[in-house]
Amino acid sequence: MTGDIKSAAVEIIGIGQPSAQRAKAILDTAITVYYEDIRKAARRRGLDAAGATEVVHDVYLHLVHRPHVLAGKSSLRAFLIRAATNLGIDRLRRQSFERRLFAQIDRDSVAVPARPAVELHNLDRAKYVAAIRAAIEDLPPQCRSVFIAHRIGGLSKDEIAEGLAIKRRMIDRHLRKALLHCMERIDELG
Repeated sequence: MTGDIKSAAVEIIGIGQPSAQRAKAILDTAITVYYEDIRKAARRRGLDAAGATEVVHDVYLHLVHRPHVLAGKSSLRAFLIRAATNLGIDRLRRQSFERRLFAQIDRDSVAVPARPAVELHNLDRAKYVAAIRAAIEDLPPQCRSVFIAHRIGGLSKDEIAEGLAIKRRMIDRHLRKALLHCMERIDELG
């Protein structure tokens, strides 16, 4: 099978642009043959097994729509490993940035003084419930689903992520957005 890859690589390198269908077939074969090598390279850069797998899939999705990028590469294996390594590094940097950002937001939210209970009791309960209901209804559908599942349904963030087939950090973003939106609506009341 590696011989097929090499002959396909020769086609890409030597002839230039193969047909889009042929380029996709070459990419499919290269990803299949070098999958573990690419994953191992991503893992060596600090990603866990799941993160390395996601990186390989992201590389594939990126390249399948741009097969011309493969033209002129002397080694498909080396190119795919380098692409996965670079994407893995970018992902780790983004995760580090988001952790710092969200940690700061969490610290800032603790510093915000809570409304005195007396002030909340002075609000008309029906207005308060209506404002919260309207705020929840205004949320985008997926954000609303995450908020309701977590705050009302009592599901954990991991359970919601698995059920909606989205990443855990998206759950965190949806919850932050929903909570901020609801708090703004409450603030408009009083």
